[in-house]
Amino acid sequence: MTQQSTGVAGKVIKPVSDFFSSPIAGGIVLILASLAAIIVANSTLHESYESLLKLKAGGLSVEHWVNDALMAVFFMMVGLEIKRELLTGQLVTWSQRALPGFAALGGMVVPALIYTGFNVGHGDALAGWAIPAATDIAFALGVLALLGSRVPSSLKVFLSALAILDDMGAVAIIALFYTSDISLIMLGAATMMVILLFLLNRAGVTRLLPYLAAGCLLWFFMLQSGVHATIAGIVLAFCIPLRKKDRDNKVPLDRLEHAINPWVTFLILPLFGFANAGVALSGMTMDDLLSSVPVGVALGLFIGKQIGIFGLSLLAVRLGLARRPDNSSWTQVYGVSVLCGIGFTMSLFIGNLAFAGNTLLIDEVKVGVLAGSLLAVVAGMLILRFSSASPVR
Repeated sequence: MTQQSTGVAGKVIKPVSDFFSSPIAGGIVLILASLAAIIVANSTLHESYESLLKLKAGGLSVEHWVNDALMAVFFMMVGLEIKRELLTGQLVTWSQRALPGFAALGGMVVPALIYTGFNVGHGDALAGWAIPAATDIAFALGVLALLGSRVPSSLKVFLSALAILDDMGAVAIIALFYTSDISLIMLGAATMMVILLFLLNRAGVTRLLPYLAAGCLLWFFMLQSGVHATIAGIVLAFCIPLRKKDRDNKVPLDRLEHAINPWVTFLILPLFGFANAGVALSGMTMDDLLSSVPVGVALGLFIGKQIGIFGLSLLAVRLGLARRPDNSSWTQVYGVSVLCGIGFTMSLFIGNLAFAGNTLLIDEVKVGVLAGSLLAVVAGMLILRFSSASPVR
């Protein structure tokens, strides 16, 4: 290869490499995959799209493989992040947890109340009360990255910590409220796998293979038990060693997170978006689009998040229970609160659990999530773009 051709290749490869290493890359790829799903679902390829998702392999449909198996890996990555932040990161002490803790509580309770208010008396629709309670950290942090130095680093830390606690709440909700009939035998087998993982950790095992093997069995038993299989990813993550190093002088938790992060960001989440964001708008009437489910979801995300997060953050600071993020103004905190209305991935995921088998309600959830998240992106960016960088305390 000549020096000139090498230089041309470098000019092509470097921008691509820079893009995929940027904090906004994952969000952009997820958006493109979701847009592709919407386009396909509203084209002549609609039937092929639906048939692909229903195609069976190993007893599960493609859609179930994505939502139950691949998303377990996503939840494992979430669990790894939660464990690190709780033990060595931004959530080590109670003082560090105070502000994001109050914010996360408000950001889950108020959206759920708004959704419930719109759906009282609507029968099955009430099962979706938790849909607007989740925040999509990848999207929200990606938007902050686009704003660059206009957003102080303390707000990025605040958003990260808030989203971690939000994820913990979402996982608890899934485990407690979105389970099917329980098989005690399979639940017992899953419990044995949890005990095995705990013993591996206590014995100081640092090789990842035994943990992953036990984790796969845990996933299978969870799948058969009635508890949602993705919970296995969280449980496995909490058992991966963080304070011991392996023979290569590396922390097992860091090694695993580094290994799965690109797969989750650029394969699993885009596949999830493509499999779950496709909504056939042509089959929906105006009454469907303005019914209690999409309106409750959209307003829960866009209005409920900002009221709950900003309101409880302001209250906690005024009561002396927490401190406002350093070098930030209340306008900037409000802007971040609005951005937390981006509920995309987790909201769609919970919607599928809440309305499993009800195509119309799931499509209405998709409309509400897309509308609420889009409003949150636009409004949050505008607020942060034009907010003062000089805090006024």
